[in-house]
Amino acid sequence: MSVLHRLADTSRVRLGQALGVLTSYSMITLSKAQDAVSVHRLVQAVTLADLPDDQYQAVRAKAVDLLSASLPDDPETIDSWATYQQLLAHARAALPPHSPAMGKMIEYLHASGDYTTAAALQHNRHQALLHSQGPEHPDTLVALAGFAYYTGMAGDAVTARDHFTALLPLFKRVFGDEHPRTLEVWGELGAWTGFAGDEAKALNLFIALLPVRERVLGAEHPDTLNDRSNIARLTGELGDEASARDQFVALLLIRERVRGAEHPSTLIDRDNLAFCTGAAGDAAGARDQYTALLPIRERVSGPEHPETLTTRHNLAYWLGETGDAARARDQYIALLPISERVSGPEHADTLAVRFNLARWSGEAGDAAGARDQLAALLPISERVSGPEHPDTLTTRHELTYWTDRCRKTDAEGPAL
Repeated sequence: MSVLHRLADTSRVRLGQALGVLTSYSMITLSKAQDAVSVHRLVQAVTLADLPDDQYQAVRAKAVDLLSASLPDDPETIDSWATYQQLLAHARAALPPHSPAMGKMIEYLHASGDYTTAAALQHNRHQALLHSQGPEHPDTLVALAGFAYYTGMAGDAVTARDHFTALLPLFKRVFGDEHPRTLEVWGELGAWTGFAGDEAKALNLFIALLPVRERVLGAEHPDTLNDRSNIARLTGELGDEASARDQFVALLLIRERVRGAEHPSTLIDRDNLAFCTGAAGDAAGARDQYTALLPIRERVSGPEHPETLTTRHNLAYWLGETGDAARARDQYIALLPISERVSGPEHADTLAVRFNLARWSGEAGDAAGARDQLAALLPISERVSGPEHPDTLTTRHELTYWTDRCRKTDAEGPAL
């Protein structure tokens, strides 16, 4: 209804009278709160079909103007998300794919964690620019890079990596070797190379990128800090958890000063610092850091944002590592259906929840349950991530472990 209030030369009284007449003839339906109007598809089709082309285009242009004016200015702020969600279906129906307003809608989807819808709209954006501008126009390339990013965020790290592999030489040729856009693609290639399973190659990409980014953008530019964050994270994943922890301790001080204590990038660094703290030997410290971080995540991004779910996941993990296997298992049981609904049943985050649910089920005393859950998970991991991906190898190893535990238990017989 707030969109209609923006109609020029129309008072709220006249608008209310018009809506009342339309409602009396069952042409529209008003919501109980009187804040939304729905029009049956048949009524929409008949109304639009009778309009001459010039009037149809004028109506569509007016709808675009009204929607564009109704979108809040900051799509990354949680306070604006309810309005964006309310207008999403209308935006998909009316906004041109390459319009600034559609760009804001995609930013909202990114900020709120709906990466699948963001990927779909970004694909439409790229196709529209491809048709109007050509394959190597800067806007077309930037749109394709955005689509590659959202493809990865929606769960397909391998395809994202392959897109960025193909894009990097194009960006170098069109923008220049050290243009900020080119450096962004270089950084995304590093990130998705790591998420696709090759952490060592990813680390080398970021080590090569960091001095270029520092020289071009400055040592405290957010993108430069992202490179440092990725280097620290990958250092930990490759086995040097103490170095990773120390890097995050130093980085977090800068990130808080540059971006603010509750910026999403700062919270990601806090999450990674907590994990590296635990991996370096302080499981209780990791648990306590995640316990403090979770309510901030919930307030800043919402309780079901993917990043909030990651923090819940990691809190459960370190609860288990501090000796409370049953509580860890129960938290994963509660988390799994949410992760399946938010990210999808075969997203890497969901598969990680399933893996840890199996593991902590075993640690809590159900070795057979752990074995059976891992046996069901392994073929999915092989298909989704590949047979040699580190996550698949870990699942295979854990399945062997719990299978052996079950055999030993069976051989020993019931306790007397």
